Amino acid sequence: MNVSFTKQFSKEDVAAYAKLTGDYNPIHFDTHYAAQTPFGKPIVHGPLVLTFVTTLFANEYPGPGTVYLSHEVKYLKPVLVGDTISATLELMEETSKGHLIVRTTCSNQGGDIVLDGIARLKKF
Repeated sequence: MNVSFTKQFSKEDVAAYAKLTGDYNPIHFDTHYAAQTPFGKPIVHGPLVLTFVTTLFANEYPGPGTVYLSHEVKYLKPVLVGDTISATLELMEETSKGHLIVRTTCSNQGGDIVLDGIARLKKF
């Protein structure tokens, strides 16, 4: 079982996330500051990228009523404004307690994996 979701990140997406969370780290907004970092440009908030995964949990698989139990996530590469990211879920195991173990990945338009993780879910 695999499901996926794709979206391009805009400056407005980053600004909306910052407004909601209060995270105005200059690495996300200040071009001059970001140019001094290894990334060279402002990057998208990592947890904002992760929301593509939660969108799939809520809407596709397992669907409405899904509850997060845990999630180990590795951010492997930066996501830049304008990048198109595809989130993909892969069911790895269903435990005897009814927990779903799901591999979560997000890839950019070049096919590079930018986020990789393992989530434990329960659907009610």
